[in-house]
Amino acid sequence: MNLDKLYKVLADQPKYRVKQCQEAIFKNFLSDWAEASNLPKALIEQLNKECSLKIEAKIFESKDNKTTKVLITLEDGLQIESVLLAHRDGRHSVCVSTQVGCPMGCTFCATGQMGLKRNLTASEMVEQVLLFSRILHKNNDRVSNVVFMGMGEPFLNYDNVIKAIKYFNDKDAFNIGARHISISTCGILPGIDKLADEKMQVNLAISLHAPNDELRSELMPINKRYPLDKLFKAIDKYIAKTGRKVMFEYLMIKGVNDRAEHARELAKIMAKPLYMVNLIIYNPTGIYHSSDSTTIQNFKNILDKAGIGVVQRYSFGRDIKAACGQLAAKNK
Repeated sequence: MNLDKLYKVLADQPKYRVKQCQEAIFKNFLSDWAEASNLPKALIEQLNKECSLKIEAKIFESKDNKTTKVLITLEDGLQIESVLLAHRDGRHSVCVSTQVGCPMGCTFCATGQMGLKRNLTASEMVEQVLLFSRILHKNNDRVSNVVFMGMGEPFLNYDNVIKAIKYFNDKDAFNIGARHISISTCGILPGIDKLADEKMQVNLAISLHAPNDELRSELMPINKRYPLDKLFKAIDKYIAKTGRKVMFEYLMIKGVNDRAEHARELAKIMAKPLYMVNLIIYNPTGIYHSSDSTTIQNFKNILDKAGIGVVQRYSFGRDIKAACGQLAAKNK
């Protein structure tokens, strides 16, 4: 589905046709323009030809029904992944990909081992949320949260990410509140600076995963370009401008970054009012393994005792390889 092409097709139509088409896509979640009974036959044929609503995807459900993963085949034959997470409190979060592959080369990430094919368009990001919206609509549910935490580095595709966010936030589209939209970056400083100047209250998350430069550079090559001192200066500048909390994601990787000394080191650099740590159970992708539950609890206890704001994210969809990039890499 190409939204830019859609609005070009509708440019010569009466204005109410735009509203009708938006309702067909974002309210009724139609998958074929022929289902839009209020549109003339000639327009339906043109829309199906030039901006089809069909999304080619394979769907994978976890055994606990908490995770749905899709492998989407794009118009050029490339494939991306997206994940729907059903939370205990009733929220439905979609983890959106922003690139086909990723150039960052993080050693723990399946997508990072694929390399970069290309950036996704805003329409291709919207398509991911649209597909899950169609699935949820059948049960009178809706997507409540969007996280740019899938394949790719969002800030290397900044303009298209912001364009997609506007669709997610638009009352005539998905109508998802800006505070329910999060962007996760490995630490691209220009992107952090630009986001601080945007007039939107989206959330910023930082993929940290190590409490010092030496270990972080081993896991995440970007740290050599933007080491922690520069990263934290950019984050503090962002907080000063926006007054918004920043979430630091920390994958718990067995024997790599999960020792007590790592927790104490992390506590020292996280001791700021608007810093928050999110401990994440690692979905194994190859050479690394997840920390055991006791190690994770001990790690969390050290942060708690140090007065650090910390939450723990539970693992989703390990049985369907829910870590982004696993299916696409396997299929490749």
